Amino acid sequence: MDLKIFEDKMDKTIMNLEEEYASIRAGRANPHILDKLSIEYYGTPTPLQSVANISVPEARIIQIQPWESSIIKDIEKAIMVSDIGITPSNDGRIIRLVFPELTEERRKELVKDVKKKAENAKVAVRNIRRDANDTIKKSQKANEISEDEAKQLEDKVQKFTDKNVSRIDAITESKSKEILTV
Repeated sequence: MDLKIFEDKMDKTIMNLEEEYASIRAGRANPHILDKLSIEYYGTPTPLQSVANISVPEARIIQIQPWESSIIKDIEKAIMVSDIGITPSNDGRIIRLVFPELTEERRKELVKDVKKKAENAKVAVRNIRRDANDTIKKSQKANEISEDEAKQLEDKVQKFTDKNVSRIDAITESKSKEILTV
């Protein structure tokens, strides 16, 4: 019996958590907070990275330079309606996002949010473990695998689950430190 499907699902859960953490701003300007933004470009929703150059010239500034100046208003509008919480400023050619210094209270809120996302990821990993164990039990009942094989597979699933939960803890600890020490 191949457990690769369940291992891949757990890996995807962790990748998703890392993507969510990349979009949490920790006082520094991080261009990944713009990853989910898209604008109408010739009638098609297009990711911001496909229509503009995004750079971080200073620690707390993101600079967006569209390849066509005609789409500056569209980019500004997309930023305004997003959940970034930053008001863009533009000089006709370049849009700048200036990130304010985070207060201690806001940092603690962000750490709580980080831990909540981590707990959701752990629940997802445990649900995948449950699905894997259910599949193993069904195979055993159908006499496709022996009781010993089922026990070995369940142990393997548990080890992989433990490994992924500790990866989530490590990623969360790192992100929390980043937020608190900026």
